[in-house]
Amino acid sequence: MDLRDVFAANLRRLRNAKGLSQEELAHQASVSRSYMSQLEKGEFYASLNVIGRLADALKVEPADLLKMPSGHKSKSRN
Repeated sequence: MDLRDVFAANLRRLRNAKGLSQEELAHQASVSRSYMSQLEKGEFYASLNVIGRLADALKVEPADLLKMPSGHKSKSRN
């Protein structure tokens, strides 16, 4: 699973768990709603700055947006 896909899935899951729309989260994180949609679809990579703002808006640690799903084995990087 590509890290961009992991981020997209976590972003969508955490946003839904907080009961926020894409527009509400985008506003809180100071990004456009269309960019938020593209992030959730895995179409773009997010900068560390954007990951930090999204994590703050979601009240989670930035690492929570990048964690692999439980039970998923990541590929070894040699």
